[in-house]
Order: sequence, then C-alpha cells, then structure tokens
Amino acid sequence: MQAAIHVAEREVPQWWWTLKRATDVVLGSLLLLAALPFIIIAAIAIVLVTGGSPIYAQERIGQHGRRFKMLKLRTMVKNAHELRDTLMHLNEVDGPVFKIRKDPRLHPLGGFLRRTSIDELPNLFNVLRGDIALVGPRPALPCEIEHYDAVARRRLAVPQGITCLWQINGRSDVSFEHWMQLDNEYVDTWTPLGDLAIVVKTIPAVLRKDGAH
Repeated sequence: MQAAIHVAEREVPQWWWTLKRATDVVLGSLLLLAALPFIIIAAIAIVLVTGGSPIYAQERIGQHGRRFKMLKLRTMVKNAHELRDTLMHLNEVDGPVFKIRKDPRLHPLGGFLRRTSIDELPNLFNVLRGDIALVGPRPALPCEIEHYDAVARRRLAVPQGITCLWQINGRSDVSFEHWMQLDNEYVDTWTPLGDLAIVVKTIPAVLRKDGAH
C-alpha cells in the first residue's frame, strides 16, 4: 500500500465537492449509457482482430497518491509493457512521460481508437466507482509520479479525471511544463460550473482530435 502523498490543498466550500460527485454520478451514468454501444462494438472488433482481451486495466495514481486500476480499451499488443524500455529512444515528449506519435506497439485498431478517444470511454466506469472524476488532471502512471517535483505533485490535490484543461488545450502537443501549469491552474481555480464548461469544450476538442496520439 502506497503512503498518501501530501500536497497543498485549496479550501473550497464542502458543497462544491458534494455537487462535483453528484454531477459525476448523474452525468457519468448518462454518458456511459450513450457510450456503451461504442464500447461493445470496439471490444468485439479488438477481439476479432487481435484475439486478446479488449479491456486493459492499468495501474494509475489518483488523488493524494491512491493507486487504482484504470479501465481502457486495449490499443497495444499484449506484451507492450515489456517493449517500453527498448523504445525509449523514440520518445517524443519531455518530462517523465513516454509517448510516440506512431507507436509500433499499437495493434491494427489501436491508432484509430486513440485518435478518436474511444479507447478512454471505459474510464466512465472508474468515474462511477469514485476512482476519478469527470473533470480533473489525467491520472499518471506510478513510474511518472516518482519523477514529479513539488509543482507537479500539486495536481494530486484534487480528484484526477477523464478531461481537464490539458485535454482542451492541445493535449499531447503541449510541453510537460505547460501541462503541469494547466493542471495547477485547475487546482487553483476549479468550480462546479467551470467543470461543466470543460466537459462542453471537450466535445469539439475530441472531434478535432487535438493532440490525440
């Protein structure tokens, strides 16, 4: 069990947190109902094309360092995690993050699922379970958190989420430093109404495939 990560928190009214969770449950349920046909069709296609499990449960870090399993539609070959070290020289982003625009570990459907963000639809199950929120900094991998400085760790002061300021401001096309600045801006300025605005702005960002790779 990992010890809690202590980070500076911003004081907000308690009812903001209650409303945030209520919105996650109500809106998250509606979004999951709408997303289920896409999840099912994509899952069947993954099984037919790759022969493996369509769902991938990856360990991520939530609020205050709590570990949980984040659900995604599988976009990579079965032994992708074993190939990471051999591909580090192809990393295209700075900071403690590993991303390749045309990742050779993707299976034939992986690129499409990522560009359309369909692979992230199962994250809605995590929202309903309370692992993450609809809006909040994207959950990082444990190996990434190990290299965070105090500024980057502040993003853990709030529930991590499916979408955030980073998601609607370029996503993988922005530098790691700018990414952390956006997450810290969210920590310092979020409101229940602001969360809804981010959800609305996420729709055109996903349709445009901004920084999705």
